[in-house]
Amino acid sequence: MIDYFRRHLGAKLLLSYLVIILIGVAVLIVASQFLLPASFDRHMAGMGSMMGGGQGQGQGQGLGRSGVMPQLFADFRAGFNEALLYAVLAAAVVAVIISLYLSRSVIAPISAMSLASQRIAAGRYDERVQVRGEDELADLAIRFNQMAEKLDQVESMRRRLIGDVSHELRTPLTAIKGSMEGLMDGVLPATQETYQQIHAEADRLNRLVDDLQELSRVESNAYQLDLRPVEVPSLVQTVTKRLAPQAESKRISLDLDLAPDLPRVLADEDRAVQVLTNLTGNALQYTPENGRVTIAAQRMNTELQISVRDTGIGIPPEHLPHIFDRFYRADKSRSRRAGGGSGIGLTIARALVEAHGGRIWAESAGEGEGSTITFTLPIAK
Repeated sequence: MIDYFRRHLGAKLLLSYLVIILIGVAVLIVASQFLLPASFDRHMAGMGSMMGGGQGQGQGQGLGRSGVMPQLFADFRAGFNEALLYAVLAAAVVAVIISLYLSRSVIAPISAMSLASQRIAAGRYDERVQVRGEDELADLAIRFNQMAEKLDQVESMRRRLIGDVSHELRTPLTAIKGSMEGLMDGVLPATQETYQQIHAEADRLNRLVDDLQELSRVESNAYQLDLRPVEVPSLVQTVTKRLAPQAESKRISLDLDLAPDLPRVLADEDRAVQVLTNLTGNALQYTPENGRVTIAAQRMNTELQISVRDTGIGIPPEHLPHIFDRFYRADKSRSRRAGGGSGIGLTIARALVEAHGGRIWAESAGEGEGSTITFTLPIAK
């Protein structure tokens, strides 16, 4: 019996209600039995005074339990106790019924959430519970549904990621396999160019695996940021020197637009350089020859905004909310070989910026109008 009450919340609630009822009944009985004699004497004395005169005063004093009518008090007490017993029984029955109803009203939504959680654990992430009322249980049901929605989104992202990774890995593997089969069948000549093509595909595959590993690390926070005050011009100079050969090869002007007296930012220097390199390299990749890429920085209240503007192919408005998603490409026809990267550079940049407590977003006037990607970093105190 004790184990039953320990394992069932409804039984605990019902028992608590019953204990409260019993305590109330006990207090009622004890109080009535102690107060009844004095109350009877007081009322009988008052009745005697109403009979008038001094004789009435004497008769009133003799009407109590020690007077001429002790049997009247005994009968009255017996009647009172009988009425009290019936009242207690009726109150107990009503209290038990109400307690059962209240217990079930509490247990029902909890049981529903328990069953729903079991289904979610079994992989049914579309499971939801019905929200009733506006109390704490309703809030719990709302939070439960929000959790289920998040799990459903995570599962969808996992499935999509598996599909995307499979597709991304298949492209270079297919090229490598086709080239090797051509060599074995004698269709392709065993020349330096053929081997270079195979090496390029293998190198592309290796970069993709490295990017996936990096994405896994940054999204799971499996790294520590070495936060310290960093000079923004120094970050920008490091990035421009690193990407200057790429800009020169495409005859793209790589310009700077830094506000004077920029404050230092609180950041991990290596990670900040990685973010800015990803954004600038992406801008160079999608900017045609003789274009322009500009790195700008300015202070905005308690944070510093760093922007990378280009005069490239631009981004259609419907694609702007998705460009930071894994493997997302606004131009589906653009292949990896035609100049695309792994498709997760912007995803890594977003994760690193958010790890610093900053924000990142993209803006574009449309196709052929260029684009601007801006991120913020907190200013060092």
